[in-house]
Amino acid sequence: MERELIGVYGLVALFFLIMLRIPVALAMLLTGIIGTWVLSLVTPFIKFGPYMLQFKTALWNSVANYDLSVVPLFVLMGFLAAETGLSRDLFQGLSALTRKIRGGVAMATILACAGFGAVSGSSIATASTMSRVALPELRRLNYNEGLSTGVLAAGGTLGILIPPSVALVIYAIVVEAPIIEMFQAAIIPGILAVLFFLIVIHIRLKRNPDLAPNPEPMSAEATRRAIRRLIPVGLIFGSIILGLGMGFFTPTPAAGVGVFLILVYGLILRFVSDDGLTIARLKSALLATAKTASMIYFILFSADILKGFFARTGLPASLSDWAAASTMDPYMILLVMLVILIILGCFMESLSMILVVVPFFWPVLIQLNGGDWVSAEDAAFGMTTDELRIWFGILALIVVELGLITPPVGLNVFVIKSFSPNTPLGVIFRGVAPFFAIEIIRVGVLLALPVLSLYLPRML
Repeated sequence: MERELIGVYGLVALFFLIMLRIPVALAMLLTGIIGTWVLSLVTPFIKFGPYMLQFKTALWNSVANYDLSVVPLFVLMGFLAAETGLSRDLFQGLSALTRKIRGGVAMATILACAGFGAVSGSSIATASTMSRVALPELRRLNYNEGLSTGVLAAGGTLGILIPPSVALVIYAIVVEAPIIEMFQAAIIPGILAVLFFLIVIHIRLKRNPDLAPNPEPMSAEATRRAIRRLIPVGLIFGSIILGLGMGFFTPTPAAGVGVFLILVYGLILRFVSDDGLTIARLKSALLATAKTASMIYFILFSADILKGFFARTGLPASLSDWAAASTMDPYMILLVMLVILIILGCFMESLSMILVVVPFFWPVLIQLNGGDWVSAEDAAFGMTTDELRIWFGILALIVVELGLITPPVGLNVFVIKSFSPNTPLGVIFRGVAPFFAIEIIRVGVLLALPVLSLYLPRML
């Protein structure tokens, strides 16, 4: 029991360091190293000296994983899309299509967040980029400030789920799920999120039309120009999503093709207009990619060290044994896990959450379901272990993102606040509250109907 207790103390220490605003990667690394040192003092078979020797190759092994080569490519794709103006073209084209609907620009913002999220794979990057593009236009048209900021904060959460997504890749690696099947499973829940958000906007405007102005017509020429700029965006984004969803290519080639297409588009645009990809913008995208990818790889390395510490304490195995002996309803335990993820999502970045918390929860779920090789007929959740890891991944990523718009520390809300410093935080949180409520409903729908997540992987 002594080892498990050290594991519990280590977990408490980790969250204490995170609460002190120490970078998550550093907090995980310190907890892993110091925790293993403490274990070596009380456990004879754990030697601290040989443990430290693994650091000569541990960082390289984290970076050299082929599955992870997709991460910098997807990150670069997102930054290139922003630098070449694809995010602006996406928003303006969708605005032209929805301009005649009351609240159409707010709806276009949601659709643009979904489209850009499919490329960037990051909620915070999606919220930041689309705030730069959409917030000035929403203000020019005199949209209600709470509705405008709430739409952007909620729309940013679409970035983690709509494939291709870096978080989906990381989750798949952690639980050893096929990346392609995770992408396929995310498509229907992602579309459901977009539809639910559009319904929220429609209902809010139905109840209070003053939240949005009367539709402002665009000239025929301006509309045609905006829609023409939407065509290359649709072709680039659509080819990546469709190719991944249908299994035409694997994630790494898909990311490479995406980067190449955006580069070519940016260079062509540069030659035919004053817009497009300049040397300065390309340099900015490459530097931002290097910083972001380095941060992700350092988090992965630190998580690997932390995982080794917890494995030595035996804490995950003890939790699995407890689950196997528990008489609690498996769905109740799953609900508790999802609530914990929502709460932790208020304080931790999504990748860190996946790497720290999922390794604890996943073994417990396997035991609750009946073990690794249980058939769907005998399983507690009515599905095989492979299907459970896909279904739980979709649920986990959704609730992790809910933390980004949950008071008092929703990170997406503070991103929007940085672009709208004169807007009180209370106004933003009230604006995002209806979207939070509809997300809770979506989680309930996906819990009740696992087929929504599993239909495409089963069919394809």
